[in-house]
Amino acid sequence: MTSRMIAFTLASLTLIAIPGPNMIFIVTRTAAQGLRAGLASALGVEAGTLLHIALAGIGVAALVAASPVAFTVVKYAGVGYLVYLGVQALRSKAGPGTETVRPASPARLFLDGALINALNPKVVLFFLAFLPQFVRSESELPLFGAVLFALALAADITYCLAANAIGPWLRRRASGNRVVASIYFGLGLFTVLAG
Repeated sequence: MTSRMIAFTLASLTLIAIPGPNMIFIVTRTAAQGLRAGLASALGVEAGTLLHIALAGIGVAALVAASPVAFTVVKYAGVGYLVYLGVQALRSKAGPGTETVRPASPARLFLDGALINALNPKVVLFFLAFLPQFVRSESELPLFGAVLFALALAADITYCLAANAIGPWLRRRASGNRVVASIYFGLGLFTVLAG
């Protein structure tokens, strides 16, 4: 199992580093509202990861992947949520994080992060395609899931720290909300077009 765990860790780190909706959400929230908001966002995203691990353990991921209707429903629910976040960013009156914008509470950011992850159909496919390459039995899933969770959370915290460093600069830009909105709209469009 040691060689499989090493290979799993290296492959997981590689996949975690690829930008996607989770990373973008964490970075934009941290840059807009600071480190505390970013950490709340990251914890929410990883709560979504725990949900996916649990669903993979009971076979729901396989059911969603096998059902075109279920997969499409999850996909478009995720797109809808990204568009909603983009509209919310556009409705703000000034740059992200400025005093005229009502910052989201940590609880709201946690929930947003969990929903972005939970409604991402590519994460379902990731768990369906990636984990079986390394996990040999159901009893190994909690260990491999815990390793994946720890690696993803460590990466998310790193993204928070980096985004927090550029946050003050970004908050001074009046066009910041349009940039954030464009990112969410772009992610929604990418999700529709990619599959």
